[in-house]
Order: sequence, then structure tokens, then C-alpha cells
Amino acid sequence: MVKQILEIILVPLIAFIVGLFLLGLARKVIARIHWRYGPPITQPVIDIIRFFSQRSVSHGGMFNMGIILSLAASFAVVLFLPFGVFTPLAGSGGLLVILYIMIIAPIGIAFSSGEGANPNISIGISRKLILSFGYEVPLLLILLSVMTHYGTISIVDIVKAQEAGNWALFSWPLVLPGIAYFLILPAMLGLRPFDVASALQEISSGPQVEYGGRFLALVTIEHGLAIFITIGLFVDLFLGGGGLWHGAGSFLYSGPGAILTPVVFLIKMLVVFLLGLFVHSVFPRFRVEQALRYLWRWPTAFALVGLVIVMIAK
Repeated sequence: MVKQILEIILVPLIAFIVGLFLLGLARKVIARIHWRYGPPITQPVIDIIRFFSQRSVSHGGMFNMGIILSLAASFAVVLFLPFGVFTPLAGSGGLLVILYIMIIAPIGIAFSSGEGANPNISIGISRKLILSFGYEVPLLLILLSVMTHYGTISIVDIVKAQEAGNWALFSWPLVLPGIAYFLILPAMLGLRPFDVASALQEISSGPQVEYGGRFLALVTIEHGLAIFITIGLFVDLFLGGGGLWHGAGSFLYSGPGAILTPVVFLIKMLVVFLLGLFVHSVFPRFRVEQALRYLWRWPTAFALVGLVIVMIAK
């Protein structure tokens, strides 16, 4: 009981720290790719402290509660994700529960920002909903492939099935779904070429245009948590969670090696995130119809073919 309480406290705290670190790292890496020095990695922390010290302007009750709802949903999802050997709510649900709760976070932001009554907000929300409609189709096919292959909806059991180093990404029935997930990752993270919902040059950051002070700080925290959740889900489903390759995973999931699993998990997250940043740095922004056409073409095709292969191989 004490162990679970500690996990419920520590895992969201780690997710919060890692999310802010990845936000700061993103700005630094992108700046270096563009031959700029860039801000320090700690810039998101500095920004949050500064935002909380500034005056905040609210547009109403829903403006206040929407962002709180979004944050609460993100923290709840973190508790369901296996973080190495730590999963605070391991027996409370599976992938379907995670999917349901993940939907709440963007809805909370939409409700909150919609109270601002700014035309840029409406455009940003509509773009985000269209983009979500684009990547949720292949995402559902991907998750169906993984659940069918392992015969369970439990994400904990899926991670445990990969303990011995048999990562799903390199298991031939799941190669195509794994590629499809990686192809939709930039869209789920809002990275270029899929940053249509917050395009600064077009709609002044869209849903965030009316946020300031503590509201902007909370949105920054939610963004960091969203990055952690999206990449963490990929690592758990296709890269074995906190396990290593070829037999080392069994040692890591038991005895003294268990303490290493969060470290291995974070290293995998970092590698996947850096690959996404490289894509972000070199590609121009899609138009909305281009983004939707892409998401419904290659990722959806790979995911659908992968699902068929999984069902044949079952």
C-alpha cells in the first residue's frame, strides 16, 4: 500500500519533470539544427515561474475549469502507463481506459480556450479536431493490432510479454503497425509538418492565444505531460517499456535491475523524441487537407495491412 502511494506521487512528478525537460531540449536541439544557439534547456521552468508571477486574466468559469480538467486527465493517464516496473494503477484498466482518458485532455483545452471568443482560437480548435480525426483512425487500427497480437487489452501484460527483449516493433506481425505509429507521432505531438493547430505565423498560436499568466503556465505543463504520454505509450507498446534487448529485460524486471527500468525507459523516450525533432526541423508545415490526406494514406494503410497480418498470423 505504501509503495503504491509513493508511486502515485513520484511517477506524475517524474513525468512533469521529464515533460519540461523535453520541451526545453526541443528548443535547444531545433536551434542548433538551424545554426542558432537557442535558449537554455531550463527555459520552460523559467517561463513557468515567470508566468505564475504575472497577472492572469480569466474569461469565465469554463476558461478556468477546462485547463484543470485537461491537466487532471493527463496526470491520470500517467498513472496507468507502465514506467519501467512502476505502474501505480496497474490493475485498474487497460488500453481502452487510457484511450478514453486521453480524449479528455484536448477536450478540456478546447472548452477552456473557446471561452476566449477569439477567431484564432476557433480556427485552431477546428484544425486540431480535424487533425485528431486524421490520426485517431490509424491509431485505433494500431492498438487493435497490438491487442490482437498479444490477446489482451492490458498494457501491463503487453509490456511484460516483451520482457525477454522480444520488442513488438521487431516482431514481424507488428512491424507495420509500429511504423504507422511512428509516422503519426509528429501529428500527435503537434510537431511540424503537423503544427497546423498552433501555427504562430498564421493564427498566433491558435487555442493558446488568450492564455497568459498562470493559465499559460498550466498549458505549458499540460503540453509537457502530453509529450510524455504520447512517446511513453509508443515505448510501452513497441519498445518493451523499460526492458533491454535480447534477454536483458528479464533481469531488469526483477531484483536489483528493477531500479534501472525507468532509466532505460527514459533513454528510449529521448531517442524517439529526437527523431521526431529531426523531422520537425527539416519539413515545412502541411496545410490541413494535406495533413489529413497523408494521415489517411500511409499510416492508415500500414496499420490496416498490419492488422490483417496479425489476424492471419494469430
